[in-house]
Amino acid sequence: MTDRQHIYDTVTAQIEPFNKKGVTLSDATTFQGDLEWDSLTVMDFVAAIEDEFEIIITMNMQAEIETVGQLVDAVEKLKG
Repeated sequence: MTDRQHIYDTVTAQIEPFNKKGVTLSDATTFQGDLEWDSLTVMDFVAAIEDEFEIIITMNMQAEIETVGQLVDAVEKLKG
């Protein structure tokens, strides 16, 4: 399993408790559009991802991350 696949699997597992609509997840799934998350949910989720991977996602990075795939890429880069 590649690092990216492992990160993707971990991120999607972290999304599940927040995935109230049962949206099928992919790299293109958007947090606001598809999952319909508000800013508080996003902040809670980002905190969970930071704890899981022991990284810090800056506010600037958060502003640019709109999809699951972008988040996975950001985590991969930060862990690199």
